[in-house]
Amino acid sequence: MEVTKFVVSGREKAKVFGDYSTYRTQLSNQIHNLRKKLGVATKPRAKYTTKSPITAEDIGRNHEFANLLLLTSERAWANAMSMREIHFTEKNGITGTTRSHIISRLHKATIYANDLFDALTDQAQTRATLNDVLEARAYAASLMGAKEFEKQSWEVCVMSYSEARIIYSALATSTKQNIFTDLLADPIDDSIRYGAYQMGVPRTVSITSISRRYFIASEPDLVAQVQQLDPDVLSDQPTKEKTETAATAAVPKTISWRSRTVNLEDAAIATALASVNEAAAKLSETLASAKNNKARDKASAYDDILIYSQDAVDATKHAIDELTNEKVGPGDKRMQSLQITKTAVSYDMISWRIGRNRVLVGDQDGAVLDTISRVSKKRKQKDLKVAKEPSTGRRLALLREKIVLYDGILQSLDSIKELPGVANDSDLVEELDAKYGYFSALKCLAIARSHTILSSPAKALALLVRASQKSSAHSPLSAMYSSSDSTSPPNITITPTQVTFLNTLLRNEVQRYRALVELFNLSQKAETSSRLPLVERLSQYPAQGVDLENIVTWPPIMEPIPVKPLFFDAAWNYIEYPGREVESQPAAKSAETKETREQTAEQKKKGWFGFGR
Repeated sequence: MEVTKFVVSGREKAKVFGDYSTYRTQLSNQIHNLRKKLGVATKPRAKYTTKSPITAEDIGRNHEFANLLLLTSERAWANAMSMREIHFTEKNGITGTTRSHIISRLHKATIYANDLFDALTDQAQTRATLNDVLEARAYAASLMGAKEFEKQSWEVCVMSYSEARIIYSALATSTKQNIFTDLLADPIDDSIRYGAYQMGVPRTVSITSISRRYFIASEPDLVAQVQQLDPDVLSDQPTKEKTETAATAAVPKTISWRSRTVNLEDAAIATALASVNEAAAKLSETLASAKNNKARDKASAYDDILIYSQDAVDATKHAIDELTNEKVGPGDKRMQSLQITKTAVSYDMISWRIGRNRVLVGDQDGAVLDTISRVSKKRKQKDLKVAKEPSTGRRLALLREKIVLYDGILQSLDSIKELPGVANDSDLVEELDAKYGYFSALKCLAIARSHTILSSPAKALALLVRASQKSSAHSPLSAMYSSSDSTSPPNITITPTQVTFLNTLLRNEVQRYRALVELFNLSQKAETSSRLPLVERLSQYPAQGVDLENIVTWPPIMEPIPVKPLFFDAAWNYIEYPGREVESQPAAKSAETKETREQTAEQKKKGWFGFGR
């Protein structure tokens, strides 16, 4: 019947919508449609009658009745979560009346879940398997734990969640399905840890030990059913076979960062680091067996280790916050150990994030140019696929994606410097600067290739020279890069082989693009000069030959030509320049001219009023 899968798939939709109220509305529609399908819905305009409870015979006749109980239970749970979500952000928080309403909805959900479990217990009638019965019981126990959590009955809450955790752990071991493991991470483990904290249980006690301690062992049938799936689920000393298989997932007791080693006193941090180590081993196997897979498939293999690394970081932050709330100073030994642990786990998480981006950019961290081809549609007569050259937009889009990934790597490297204690470590800062230069050179190389596509070799050459400078500036530091095993998953570690490959590639590309720029300039110059007539290019050697049809411009056009400008000098008549003959008696001429003017004036004044006879 897959009770757990049915519930989890519905809740995943609620996370997608981001609104429990919408999820509740959808559940109501599903319940109405399912009731009509089963013939138990109230007819239109008919009087409402109390519906008879669903029995084992109904489920045996049609398994949709079990889904009806699950949907009804989930609707009540969604109603409670919706109210909790609305009132959680209010100033007064969840008040007494609202909390009572939430508890009543969770109580209703628990009733329907218990009805399903009681009905499935009759396996002869319902034809349910042992896994179906245990899944129904674990589902009912988790709802009971949620109700007691809201009631703040911590001991009953931890007991209910412990029952659900033991059952889900046994199912995860027997079925090898990740769906049960996801339920353990959220919300069961967090609720057990918080409830145990409220009960005064030390943080050094692991969640597994707490769940075994508070598991209801008074029911021999339940214990036998759980041990049938996993004999070691209730045992603190597992069998030899399980010890051998879980050797790689041993819980670490210490953690090292640079030259310092500290003890892990918090069980949550140690458990999270054990999951990280197990995920790292699984990642190595996945990448080793998937050499020919696509980059996105390889990158998806990093999801588990990133999740577990984030869990380790969150557990460390939570432990630091608890000590801070207890007024523990930064000079305390426990606080210093947690700060070192935080730096170590954060550095590892950023390292795996960088490794994921390095897988996405391609071979040799994207330095090798990818061969991309686009497949056309099928031909009408022949079922053949013809590879075509990708368009310019497609190639630019792929390079743009690479540049975004490089930006993410550079931002991750900058975030490492903000971790506690990193700024004071000069060797580590120098190493981070060298890695920053390495990835900056790769980013410049990608941008240069985009300019090449746009036929701008000069800009591409400038970027390649810049990339070569960034890469070769830290070439003496290549010895500090640890030569990790080639089979290890890509992370923040850069090998000397990768540095040498990039430097060689950039040197070759710079020389090649210098030649391309020179050829481009010559072609541009030849193209420009070829448009001028031969008469205007007599001082140039015709390297491309003489075009006898372009000797002069014909028909001629009117155009300005350079000539000697006109010379105007107002002082020419008054300055005695050397070699110029000076006129004689200029004063006599001026006196004679004055006397002539006076005689003419007297003649005009003869007679009355100047009129002559």
